Amino acid sequence: MVSIVLASHGKFSEGILQSGEMIFGVQENVKAVTLMPDEGPDNIRAKMEGAIALFDNQDEVLFIVDLWGGTPFNQASKLLDGKDNRAVVAGMNLPMLLEALGGKDSMTAHELAVSISTGGKDGIKIMPETLQAAPAASAQDTSGGSSIAPGTVVGTGEIEYVLARIDTRLLHGQIATAWTKATRPTRIIVVSDAVAGDKLRKQLISQAAPPGVKAHVVPIKKMIEVANDVRFGDTKALLLFETPQDALRTIEGGAKIKELNVGSMAHSKGKVVVNSALAMDSDDVATFEALKKTGVAFDVRKVPADSKANFDNLLKKAKDELSKRNAH
Repeated sequence: MVSIVLASHGKFSEGILQSGEMIFGVQENVKAVTLMPDEGPDNIRAKMEGAIALFDNQDEVLFIVDLWGGTPFNQASKLLDGKDNRAVVAGMNLPMLLEALGGKDSMTAHELAVSISTGGKDGIKIMPETLQAAPAASAQDTSGGSSIAPGTVVGTGEIEYVLARIDTRLLHGQIATAWTKATRPTRIIVVSDAVAGDKLRKQLISQAAPPGVKAHVVPIKKMIEVANDVRFGDTKALLLFETPQDALRTIEGGAKIKELNVGSMAHSKGKVVVNSALAMDSDDVATFEALKKTGVAFDVRKVPADSKANFDNLLKKAKDELSKRNAH
């Protein structure tokens, strides 16, 4: 486990930590320290040392600072003296921090330093895309078929679903960082007839894909075809459904999904609030009952670090709230 100190001129480090925690949740063993206009090198060094004193692991420490050669960098560098398992990375940005939060429990400080320096660079992109180098073409494209001859069995001949999630927001920060880190897919596939027919939403989803992972938007019929195509047997897929109804149609069509992560269902007219992230109407409840009959299990979490909620209790709450509303 690596402890992390974020250090900056002004309150940049505090703000970026707040942004990171919006995606990963509150973080232990991560502290932000600031160098304010009326302070000097000794002040921020004392803050760094104070932060380290609060960490569970005071040896494996990674300093992420805003500027190479600046005061926060210089003071962090001095705290490396005699510590072989500490490191400093400059050029702090949000993709870099998210990479660090995702890997701090499984890497050494040195491994994490190398990893986040790449992630920080990869997170820098340009719009319009014509201003940046075009990515290399993929040999196998989920959105448009495969260069492999039909009937060719690749790998096991079956897609591995590393995560299948119901999320009204589809591909957003928590997916692109926390869930992608936890599940390591080779493909993110948004399965939705509505989104597949919306050129702008498709484009935005493609652009939101994390570095190294291809994102596709496909209609349900196409996903069913892919799920039953043996050429996609080496694919590790993270599926995103906008609604439980889309998930049910896909599973009934042959996608061998054993577990559904229920992450976010936005409130709208006719729905009752079940918890801070989920709202359901009668059709949703009926759909979840049908999904249960297929044998699928449910994992109710917004991010991997959350504790799993009891889905049966939430479903019962939805039924009770809908019954009360209908009684009035």
